[in-house]
Amino acid sequence: MIIEPRVRGFICTTAHPDGCAKNIREQIAYVLRQGPLPECPKRVAVVGCSTGYGLASRIVATFAGGAETIGVSLEREPSATRSGSAGWYNNRAFEIEAQKIGRSPLTLEGDAFSDGMKKTFIDTGQTYRSAIKPLGAPVGIKTLNTETGEVFETTLAPANEDEAAATVAVMGGADWKRWIDQLADAGVLAPGFRTLNYTYIGSELTWPIYWRGTLGRAKLDLDRKAEEIRQRLGEDAARVVALKAVVTQASSAIPVVPLYGTVLFKVMKQLGLHEGCIEQIDRLFRTRLGLDVEVDEAKRVRVDDWELSPEVQAEVLRRWPLLSTETLGELADLAEYRSQFLRLFGFGIDGVDYARDVDPRVVD
Repeated sequence: MIIEPRVRGFICTTAHPDGCAKNIREQIAYVLRQGPLPECPKRVAVVGCSTGYGLASRIVATFAGGAETIGVSLEREPSATRSGSAGWYNNRAFEIEAQKIGRSPLTLEGDAFSDGMKKTFIDTGQTYRSAIKPLGAPVGIKTLNTETGEVFETTLAPANEDEAAATVAVMGGADWKRWIDQLADAGVLAPGFRTLNYTYIGSELTWPIYWRGTLGRAKLDLDRKAEEIRQRLGEDAARVVALKAVVTQASSAIPVVPLYGTVLFKVMKQLGLHEGCIEQIDRLFRTRLGLDVEVDEAKRVRVDDWELSPEVQAEVLRRWPLLSTETLGELADLAEYRSQFLRLFGFGIDGVDYARDVDPRVVD
């Protein structure tokens, strides 16, 4: 079949096996160019391993650090007439490349919250749905329709307490801590074990929907659970890592974040500071994973320093009130955002023959 991108809002319902495989190889090539990481842990587990920062972490650990990895993700398998999820292709392509260098990766595809995947999960059978909303009062924000390029104002209604609690259950730290408690109780954690959980803080432009909303409540829960893990397993055992804004399937769904991203990308590219997932995680592994690493007042490791530098934020803030549908091309980089979004699903990648008839069940 010929697989083409089918985009609905912030979701692409198709993925290309050749494109996903090429994207994996390009990320691996970047990491190899940076050189080895001999101090990297040699056994690494990544929950949420198939896209974005999780995938980048697995690539860096394997191809720079020589680690054996176990990945967990929830994916859709392909059929003869329908493509699989991008993550399904990414997992297969990663395994192929890792095996070429003698690694033996294990990928578990299923619900990381489920009782079957993690026996200590206490709310068996219950489903939580996050709600990305402000708290307390409605919030008016400027946002972007990435399909049409329209910049417009919208008002978001506040979340109720049930929605806020569900968001904490999905995106907070409770399930992270349950994973670690289960592994510790089973006696399978290595001496000097460390665990990381990635978060995003962002600038004042995103705070109304992020840190002052349901997401912020969930992210602060990560800090609390990290402290609980440290109290049990040692001061260096658990860290929350603040990363920069990038294009991911999750971030594309958050109001204001895509518009902020288009401006941020243009500014950071002009200043020579722009990073995608693989560049950001490679810098994390090379510069922030030593013992006694510098942390902020909440004991988080910060790799969002370039994004939040005064020079970058001053220019983003200068452009923000000037943004409109008409000025978007001058002040922001919608083309880069769209390109990075399509790459998540294996589309728009140089060297891939998208006119080729492919079997969606096969990854080369």
